[in-house]
Amino acid sequence: MMPLYIFLVLISQICPVPADVDKTPGIIQDSGVKTAKVGEDVTLRCFCQNDAVTFLSWYQQSLGGKPQIISTRMKHKAEADIYPAYKDRFQVSGNQDSSNHLTIKDLQASDSATYFCGILEFNAIEFGQGAFLHVKTSSSNIQATVHQPELEPLRPGDSVNLSCTVHAKSLCDGHQSLYWFRHGASQPAVMDPSTGQCSSSKSQVKNCTSNLAIKSASSSDAGMYYCALESCGEIVFGNGTRVKIVGRW
Repeated sequence: MMPLYIFLVLISQICPVPADVDKTPGIIQDSGVKTAKVGEDVTLRCFCQNDAVTFLSWYQQSLGGKPQIISTRMKHKAEADIYPAYKDRFQVSGNQDSSNHLTIKDLQASDSATYFCGILEFNAIEFGQGAFLHVKTSSSNIQATVHQPELEPLRPGDSVNLSCTVHAKSLCDGHQSLYWFRHGASQPAVMDPSTGQCSSSKSQVKNCTSNLAIKSASSSDAGMYYCALESCGEIVFGNGTRVKIVGRW
């Protein structure tokens, strides 16, 4: 997964990006992990908080891929320009004030990705934290179980390693990757690819383990953390580990 700072550098080819873009964005968008099924419709919401904004946009970034622009819209116009690759099933709706909502029709497995809402203000672009859309399929080319143990509540300043164990058998050739996702934490939804370790058995079952370190925990780390396996163009999620922060410094 490409880190967010690389994503912003790429977009800066269009317009300059302020240094604090990920700290004080002028947008509120759906964030965390959203789940839907193939064939369903889904709407990702975005609201602009800044009157100085001139353009609003949406970007899609698949796991391990580069960001792709979906749409652009002048703030005071209702109609958006949808880029050719997305015209068939993607729609953008909004009013002349603050909303810029993205609707995806007839979901496909390939729509699983992170979606960023962006705004342009005084030649500088800012982004929301992004929402990861997980599109579930009725049939699968991978047989996998992802186990995540429960975690005792943490106190501010505590450190912990979240663990994940994956047992998977793939029915297709290709690379397999582990990812960690956050839902409810006040940070971007998708993290970098896991550096977990994997081993294969004689039965072609791959066993993988991964740990995610949380150091000096604070209230911003609270949320649901999901470990997931990406393979064969599909994603298999674990049940998640909830991180609770109790007490004060």
